[in-house]
Amino acid sequence: MSAAAPARTAWPLDRPRTDYVLGHVRAVLPDRVIDDAWVAVRDGRIAEVGSQPGGCVADVDGGGLYCLPGLVDVHSDGLERERLPRPGAELPWPFAMRSFEGKLWAAGVTTVFHGASFEQGASPVSPRAIASTRELCRQVEGRGSAPVDHRILHRLDVRCRDGLAALRERLAGFTGPALVSHEDHTPGQGQYADRTYYERYVSGTRGLTDAEARLHVDDMIARRDTMLDVRAEAFDFLSGRARTGAVRLFGHDPASPAEIAALAERGGVVAEFPTTVAAARAARASAMPVVMGAPNALRGTSHAGNASARELVGRGLVTALASDYLPSGLLAAAFLLASEALVDLPAAVRLVTAGGAQAAGLDDRGMLAPGLRADLVLAEAGRPWPTVCAVMRAESPPARRGASPLEPTPGPRS
Repeated sequence: MSAAAPARTAWPLDRPRTDYVLGHVRAVLPDRVIDDAWVAVRDGRIAEVGSQPGGCVADVDGGGLYCLPGLVDVHSDGLERERLPRPGAELPWPFAMRSFEGKLWAAGVTTVFHGASFEQGASPVSPRAIASTRELCRQVEGRGSAPVDHRILHRLDVRCRDGLAALRERLAGFTGPALVSHEDHTPGQGQYADRTYYERYVSGTRGLTDAEARLHVDDMIARRDTMLDVRAEAFDFLSGRARTGAVRLFGHDPASPAEIAALAERGGVVAEFPTTVAAARAARASAMPVVMGAPNALRGTSHAGNASARELVGRGLVTALASDYLPSGLLAAAFLLASEALVDLPAAVRLVTAGGAQAAGLDDRGMLAPGLRADLVLAEAGRPWPTVCAVMRAESPPARRGASPLEPTPGPRS
């Protein structure tokens, strides 16, 4: 090999992108960081992660950037918002899908579970409908796994009769365990235990006076209190599916140890966005993964007055962060938590990679470890926010952003 540095060239079009060596990166492993590392990929899987061997030239020079597993987002409502950026401004589904996919890619998200809401008109800002949910599912499944692995998190409002019927119909022909999160949007409990937060939300999104917002919420509670039989039926249905392994069941917004116990009794395995420290502690005491929102961690507080994700992370009660509605918040939240020494960097990265994979029941991704999918992200730490410089999926070539030092360097691989 010549002593002179070889010229940088574009990746040869005839070279398989499933086999390459990424060198000179700071590899973030589950328990440590290797400062000058290389990652060997064979057949789209990680073959080796270790210190950079002397004298060896990699296909891709990472230039000292952090190398992370591809981010796994277990709860994203962003596609719904992308399609309807403001009331009445509906965009074509295919365009919304491609547009949002670009945001995921730029955020380093390589696996995403889109929230598909089986409810009818519960949100005051973006009225949900079963027909839209069915179309969202069709779009996600039609897009498949290129360039992002698109999947579905089924969200069931347990007091919605039409939503329950639609979910029954969908799961009847579903193969493999479906991710389902059950939730109750009735103000006065759950996410809006303090109903005044919901009143402010309704007032701000619908332009109501305070008195009008109170009356609206009173009517909503009275109407939903007539649907307790539907809630019981929904719990029975989900419990039966969860116990047979047909459903991987999440509990949305659990507020107490009693609710965690009830979730476990019906076969639930993940506590999603617990609203209190007590609920999160009870979930972890029973070895149940706890998912919190990255926007909550970034802000340091819940918009609805519930538990702070940052506080729960500091207490060791969070196993994963989800974007909720902000893909770019995942990596930013992880690096922020590490910079504030609430957790070290490997633990912070686990929250947005291995933690999401564990919650979703995926054991083939989320860590830089031999045998796992080579979904890789190169990132610069930045001050104060990190930047995703490149994303490499298991079957994809590197995708560069800006002037990152990522032109592959030709030369022998070992």
